[in-house]
Amino acid sequence: MTSSSRSAPGSRWPRRILSVLLLLFSLPLLVGGLWLIGLGGSFYYAIAGALFLGCSALLWLRRTRNAMWLYCLLALGSILWCYSEVGFDWWQITPRLGVIGILAAVLLVIPSISRGVRTPLVATVVIGAAYMGIAVAQDPHSFEGDLTANQSQVDAAMAAVQPAGDWRAYGRSQGGDRFSPLDQITPANVDKLKVAWQIHTGDEVRPNDPKDATFEDTPLAVNGTVYLCSTHQKVIAVDGATGHVRWQFDPKVFGNKTFQHMTCRGVSYHETPANALDSQGKPAPAECAARIYLPTNDARLIALDAKTGQVCKGFGTNGTVDLNKDMGMSKVGFYEPTSPPIVSDHVLVLGGSITDNYSSNEPSGVIRGYDVYTGRLVWAWDSGAIDENHLPGKGESFKTNSPNAWAPLAFDAKAGLVYLPMGVSTPDVWGGNRSPSVERYSSSIVALNVNTGHRVWSYQTVHHDLWDMDIPAQPSLVDLRRNGKVVPALFAPTKSGDIFVLNRLTGKLLVDAPETAVPQGGAPGERLSPTQPFSQLSFRPKAPVTGADMWGATMFDQLACRIQFHQLRYEGPFTPPSTQGTLVFPGNIGMFEWGGVAIDPERQIMVGNLNYMPFVSKLLPRGPQNPSYATPQHPPGPEGGLQPMLGTPYGVAHGPLFSPIGLPCFRPPWGAVVAVDLRTMKTAWQVRNGTIRDSAPLPIPLRLGVPSIGGPLITRGRVMFLTSTLDQYIRAYAVDSGKLLWEDRLGAGGQSTPMTYGAGGRQYVLTADGGHGPLGTKHGDLVTAYTLK
Repeated sequence: MTSSSRSAPGSRWPRRILSVLLLLFSLPLLVGGLWLIGLGGSFYYAIAGALFLGCSALLWLRRTRNAMWLYCLLALGSILWCYSEVGFDWWQITPRLGVIGILAAVLLVIPSISRGVRTPLVATVVIGAAYMGIAVAQDPHSFEGDLTANQSQVDAAMAAVQPAGDWRAYGRSQGGDRFSPLDQITPANVDKLKVAWQIHTGDEVRPNDPKDATFEDTPLAVNGTVYLCSTHQKVIAVDGATGHVRWQFDPKVFGNKTFQHMTCRGVSYHETPANALDSQGKPAPAECAARIYLPTNDARLIALDAKTGQVCKGFGTNGTVDLNKDMGMSKVGFYEPTSPPIVSDHVLVLGGSITDNYSSNEPSGVIRGYDVYTGRLVWAWDSGAIDENHLPGKGESFKTNSPNAWAPLAFDAKAGLVYLPMGVSTPDVWGGNRSPSVERYSSSIVALNVNTGHRVWSYQTVHHDLWDMDIPAQPSLVDLRRNGKVVPALFAPTKSGDIFVLNRLTGKLLVDAPETAVPQGGAPGERLSPTQPFSQLSFRPKAPVTGADMWGATMFDQLACRIQFHQLRYEGPFTPPSTQGTLVFPGNIGMFEWGGVAIDPERQIMVGNLNYMPFVSKLLPRGPQNPSYATPQHPPGPEGGLQPMLGTPYGVAHGPLFSPIGLPCFRPPWGAVVAVDLRTMKTAWQVRNGTIRDSAPLPIPLRLGVPSIGGPLITRGRVMFLTSTLDQYIRAYAVDSGKLLWEDRLGAGGQSTPMTYGAGGRQYVLTADGGHGPLGTKHGDLVTAYTLK
């Protein structure tokens, strides 16, 4: 070898340092790359490791030019490989090429290293920079749209239900559309929103609360008064124009770490009409002409005078109904009504949350109808019982472990039907011992006659659900305009990303959902459905997850994620739970969660927020660390992590698919906002939602798109409002295009659904912000109202 091919003596230390650095890079890539090849994954990492090792050896042997030519080959080959896997997706390019690109730039500025090979190094850096420059200007996961052609047709009947400035139910209407006819705030002026008032509820998370302690309230607004419900179910009535507190009621709910939840998504409101009768045809009582109904996490239902906050003594026993009555298994905290009830003229209908995955002996998920004035039990619908409407006699109880409905219900007053978004019999991920009666309504939409509780129709969205793919949100009711006709529709967003669209009077599909073959081969003792319905209105990924979808901050943790992925069982949606560990995608957090969707019934537009976060579910056979009986080491608790599933052959460990350094293994975006044109059932626009400011080590607001727990609000002013993301912001999007119009920093995590109301001639937008334990967002007790100034 001639002296020109060797480095000068003065380059010894930079050369040796770089040689060692490249050696350190090569070892994990070689070892991990070979491991990945053995699992059936990409050859790239092993090849890259070998090239890093070759560069290191050549540098150590003072063959610097040869080393740099080899490095250029590594860099250019990596660019080609990267393009073949992810195209121009910037956030997938950066972990693949970041280390290689930064090192190339460093090599270029060290004269003793780049001498004689400057041209190929410059060319390599320029090619890489051009590739990334093209990518940074694109976003294959987002696109804006144009819905300006969707013209408004005001429904006079809908407008007559409540004043335009009110928000009298959880979803404004009990049909769950989350649409307000207020239009003072528009895309042209929404950036002028300022804080009008702000209050602290005085009810923050306490030391003895469960991990899943949250402030998920969507307040009500009636005739200028706002009604709030805090984490521990304290009700506060506030002047909507000033924030002045009018009254407070504290039900004295005390947390316990064995509770699975501590939250209140809202309260319900009812006005006594003139000459009203109760459910038995008797004159309604004069007390409490307007009522607030409060469900509490310790299984009580309380009626309050909306004007004074005093309990309505004639309701139940001194204003309270005991919801643990006739439950059989009635330990406090195992049955928790976290969502507000539906209220008709005569009957109040309530579901509740059941402790998930602890055992097969849990309270009943029975749905009950109570007299709105007296609290008398009028009817019950027990989904797991042979006789669905049987009322327990002396010594009897409702069927334990019946499937429940924990999310808000919906109600069509004209049809007299209440719609139940059903869950699954717990434990969620083992069904080998479920009876046919327990299975028939799991993960279904069920329509009941509101006066009798008799089932009118049902539609099952998942057969033999083993993935916790229940219906997590309030169904949304809307009248679709098709070919000059009005079709009464129900939209049911699900965790799987499918939205099932049904005729709400008959339960017949309005958008096809063909039965499709799904993976088989469950754990011993399990059985599986050979097919599942797949709605053609869906946001589930169009292609199965592959190793190329794995992500990381660098190529090293991305490699670790790819190894994890190939170690798991995954054959697409509905891959059965396994002792090997199964990738569940969409994950247990749900592509749609309890916030549901919002629908503009006048312009026939639906908006929603999505989550893209795979989970891992691993069955754990019984053994010393996973006994078949309750122990102090395995008390009831959060829904994630190790779950004992007592009464079954397995426990389960489940949680999100994270890298060894705690980052999501799945590539971003992890959250998005979408709009659907209901005239065509096509996606009109989709954009990333949220930044990593409050979840990254440094508070850098990179707009990758993050998970969100909560839901949207849509207005006649053509603005969509949303909080709910991992970062502490309220945002406004243009309904017509998806363009981000405005955002404001919140004082705590906003894992709730905002609402809007009118007071004193002004439109207000209100959000409750108190954080979310499992998501790790900042806790607080803030309620903030915005208006134009």
